[in-house]
Amino acid sequence: MPDPHAFDQPGRTDTVHDAAVPVPAGPSGPVGPPAPPDELTTLLRDTDFWSDGMVRAAGIPIVDVPFVTVGGGLGSFVTVDYLRIAGVPADEIRVLSNLDYPWQTYEYLTRVSQIPGPERIRSDSSSRPDNIWGFPSYAVGEAWRERTLKPLAEVFTEPLIADYWTPRVGAVFRGLEREAKRIGYADMLTRGLVRTVRRRMDGGYFTILTPRPGDTTTQPTAFRSQFVHIAVGYPGLRFLPDLQALRLGAGDYHHVVNAYEPHEHVYQHLMTAPGTVVVRGGGIVASRVLQRIMDDRERNGAQTNVVHVFRTFVRGAQGPHPWLRQPGGDGWAYQGFNYPKSVWGGQLKAEIRKLDGEARARKYHQMGGTSTPSRRTWKRQLAAGRAGGYYTALQGAIEHVAVDPAGGLRCRIVGENGAREIHAEYIIDCTGLQPDINHHRVLKDLLDHGGAGRNPLGGLEVERHFEVKGTASGNGALYASGVATRGGYFPGVDTFLGLQIAAQEIAEDLARRGFAQPLTVARSTRQWFNWLLNRPV
Repeated sequence: MPDPHAFDQPGRTDTVHDAAVPVPAGPSGPVGPPAPPDELTTLLRDTDFWSDGMVRAAGIPIVDVPFVTVGGGLGSFVTVDYLRIAGVPADEIRVLSNLDYPWQTYEYLTRVSQIPGPERIRSDSSSRPDNIWGFPSYAVGEAWRERTLKPLAEVFTEPLIADYWTPRVGAVFRGLEREAKRIGYADMLTRGLVRTVRRRMDGGYFTILTPRPGDTTTQPTAFRSQFVHIAVGYPGLRFLPDLQALRLGAGDYHHVVNAYEPHEHVYQHLMTAPGTVVVRGGGIVASRVLQRIMDDRERNGAQTNVVHVFRTFVRGAQGPHPWLRQPGGDGWAYQGFNYPKSVWGGQLKAEIRKLDGEARARKYHQMGGTSTPSRRTWKRQLAAGRAGGYYTALQGAIEHVAVDPAGGLRCRIVGENGAREIHAEYIIDCTGLQPDINHHRVLKDLLDHGGAGRNPLGGLEVERHFEVKGTASGNGALYASGVATRGGYFPGVDTFLGLQIAAQEIAEDLARRGFAQPLTVARSTRQWFNWLLNRPV
């Protein structure tokens, strides 16, 4: 969610000049599916609290289930996993999602951002979304499978002698698939597009699901539940306005691409002819894209030149004091994970749980920021590129992009050394995904009609146990986890371990409410052995 992977960077983002671009639904791009047709009556659309009679009068059938989770990605999966381990039967849980399996979005984004199955992601060894205990860790698993002590040696010597050890993305997928089968995830899944969650007059909530295009029925369904959990991820991609204007105005989706959309054609073309590519961004996705380009030069003889544009150019270590200082150089800020590790279970986690308002926002900005892990491989490649003149890094912003009549693009980059014109075959935008909750229809509806509010950083304001403030409905509770809650009492929400911590807080609150069983030492031990032996829950 760590950067467990390339897109997991909830640190500071440059949003002033960015715009959201929705991504198509489905395996080709399952972030932010298109809005379903409006089947709701005017009365339902405009009313904050719904009665059972209002829903029936609109011709919408009602299905009763105690707990509903909206999203169906890793946030939903981890929460459901906790609840099943805590004794909640599968027939009391319903997952409402446009995805076919929980890691579908994750798999798509890692693949297009140049992290195929054998490659490693940005995640701690013990951050396992398929294993709430974190043991055996990914490193132990890899050491066992490959009959080598190398992963364990790297873990024990990181980061002073070795780089941070991180798991292969393929191993993550295999673990998730195994756990999904073990807890009966497919039996809890109902596919479709969720359009809204509204409070019920008699307590609890209605969640409206529209079937997917092509399904046998097109009639929406209202799921009536006591509890709702929302983990919908990012609403879409982010582009500079000029890049977006070129794509929409000139219809050019070929030469200007986002690193989180399919763009293999860029690398394939650059393998056949020399050319220049402009890369924008300073996070892990940019470093991975650059490594792919440099790999093609080293292994396949490509003659690609790279102009790398940083909005903020880091020239050295930065931070207010030695205990909160981030190494950096050559434009990059280096950090093993997207936040200091103590935010997941140390002093920073405890400190931020006590902060509100501007004090909390200041702390986020103090420790946040776009960063990437320091990796010896690609740092060596970029050093060779600087020495050879085929890699140029500069501070600035892309002010204007136009199609060159002679072919390719003409880019005007304005920075600390003035303006310069660059001819490039392609632009790869690595600035990330759009975190603004107002761009997601379900979250926007919660702000408009559900009583939800924003935290100091613009995310959903949640309690310390991840209940969304202001959304209580009788004896019901509405929870949220993932990037939508960034800025709350717990940083690192869009990471594997962050999703697990949120799921644990939610499960414990539901146990206090009598819905789940407390995860005592005895129960946890029994369930760990069940996990180890792959016994069904």
